[in-house]
Amino acid sequence: MYNETAKNIRKSLKADCSKCFGLCCTALNIVASSDFAINKPAGRPCPNLQKDFRCKIHTNLRDKGFKGCTVFDCLGAGQKVSQDTFNGQSWQEQPEIAKRMFSVFPVMEQLYEMIAFIAEALTYHISHSLQEQLNKQLEKLQAMTDMDADKLLSLDMISCRMPVNELLLETSEYIRSELSSKVFMIKKGKQCRGVDWVGKNLKGKDLRTIDLRGAYLIAADLRNSDLRGVDFIGADLRDANLSGANLSTSMFLTQMQINSAKGNDKTILPVHIQPPSHWMN
Repeated sequence: MYNETAKNIRKSLKADCSKCFGLCCTALNIVASSDFAINKPAGRPCPNLQKDFRCKIHTNLRDKGFKGCTVFDCLGAGQKVSQDTFNGQSWQEQPEIAKRMFSVFPVMEQLYEMIAFIAEALTYHISHSLQEQLNKQLEKLQAMTDMDADKLLSLDMISCRMPVNELLLETSEYIRSELSSKVFMIKKGKQCRGVDWVGKNLKGKDLRTIDLRGAYLIAADLRNSDLRGVDFIGADLRDANLSGANLSTSMFLTQMQINSAKGNDKTILPVHIQPPSHWMN
């Protein structure tokens, strides 16, 4: 697959709430916290969801205690389930499909997340062998998204994730080594998977090509830090301060992670990531 094709796939993974039946507002479980003002069990519509599937407090979610809603990004899984898997049938008009639709949504969401990571991996200059393996996984995942509801619900997501995780790890090792030696002319950043850096002062640090998979970076001070070539899969960036940080070539960084962090107009993001509107407030 050509890099441009993979880039287009990655860029196309955007949520379109106008084509979704409010699935993130109904299917998911919500626990009252600093991110959500209420408890809401999975399968129950949020009290702020209107009949037209729009949120009545959309313009001031953060002020009303629903910061988590401004963070969430399904990458387009919601409209896929609503318009394709269930052929545009609304759970409001067809209540008998509600339970299955709500169960399918998190499955589709996971498939879309894996597709996004695989597509990103294919945009890098990698070995032919690795490229072929990634292409095969991408084709499998894309085929899965077109399955009917019953087949989607029968998927073993752990088994689906295993080969993807292995390939993404291999891609990360390959790219970070290449960046270190050929681009940055530095020793490859150390492995810090799962490290607890909650609230840590990392202001202005050179963290290039470090492995931060699954790292806890909650409220960490990363202002003006150099985060190019960093692997961010599964890292918790809630309230991390990324003001002025350079994440231009950070790997496997998601919109949700960035939405949960703090930043400003000097934060440099990968091309497929948009600065959240609350950064400008």
